[in-house]
Amino acid sequence: MSTPKDIDRSKGKLPQKEKGSLTPIMISTIEEARRHQLERLAASFRLFAYYGFDEGLAGHITLRDPEFQDHFWVNPLGMNFAHITVSDLLLVKEDGEIIQGERPINPAAFFIHSAIHAARPDVNSAAHAHSIYGRTFSTLGKALDPITQDAAMFYEEQSLYSDYGGVAFDKGEGEEIAKALGEKRTAILQNHGLLTTGQTVDVATWLFISMDKCCQSQLLAEASGKPIIIPDEMAEHAKKQAGTDLILWASFQPLYDLIYELSPDFLD
Repeated sequence: MSTPKDIDRSKGKLPQKEKGSLTPIMISTIEEARRHQLERLAASFRLFAYYGFDEGLAGHITLRDPEFQDHFWVNPLGMNFAHITVSDLLLVKEDGEIIQGERPINPAAFFIHSAIHAARPDVNSAAHAHSIYGRTFSTLGKALDPITQDAAMFYEEQSLYSDYGGVAFDKGEGEEIAKALGEKRTAILQNHGLLTTGQTVDVATWLFISMDKCCQSQLLAEASGKPIIIPDEMAEHAKKQAGTDLILWASFQPLYDLIYELSPDFLD
C-alpha cells in the first residue's frame, strides 16, 4: 500500500490539452488525477505572478490531495510565484508535518488552509493573496455589490471576516477565518485581502482573479459616482447563468493556455 511519502509527482503525466479546448481531460487513475491537479496548482502560481498578486512572503494556494484527504499541497515559503514548478510544491499533513518537499511552509498558509480544509470537505482548493485591489477594497469592511454582470457571480457567495487579528501565526486565527467563511465560496478578510475556494484549483484560482478585478471595478465606480446596483432577483439569475462550477472551470482554461505558452517550465 502506498503512503504519502511514496508519491512520485512525475507519475500520471497526461498530454497537454489542445489549445482553446474546453473538453475536460479524461483521467483514469489516482496518479493521473494528482498530476493533473498539481499542474493546475503550479500554473496558478505563475498566473498569480502574471497578475502581480505576489507580495514578498505573502500569498498561498492549496490543493487537497486526491488520495490522502488529510494532506494538502502548497507553495514553499520564500519562493517567488513566477518560479514555482510542480516539483517545488510541498505536501503537508493536517498536523503541519511536511511529508514531501525540502523548503519550509509559510505558517500563515498552514493555519488558514488547514482550518479551511478541515471545516469544508467540499473544498479541495483555496487561494489567498495580498492583491492590490483586493486588499484595498477589504479596508471598506463590506462585500462586493452586484454592480456588473461579473460581480453578480459573487452575489450571496461572500462572507466578511471583520475581526482582523494580525498575521495568522496561530491556530485560532485560522479557525476564525474558516468559521467566518462558513459555507460561502469566497471571503473578504477585512484589512487583509481576499480568499476564494473551489472544488478544483481551476475554480478557486479563477474566482480569485475575477474577484480582484471586481474589487477594482467597484473602487473605480465609487470614485466616479454612485454605482447602479443590479436588483437581487436579476443578480441571482446572472449568478446561476455564469457562476456554475462548469462555467468557472471553463473560464480558467484560456488562462492555463496563456501561462503554458509563456512559461511551460512550471510542469517540471
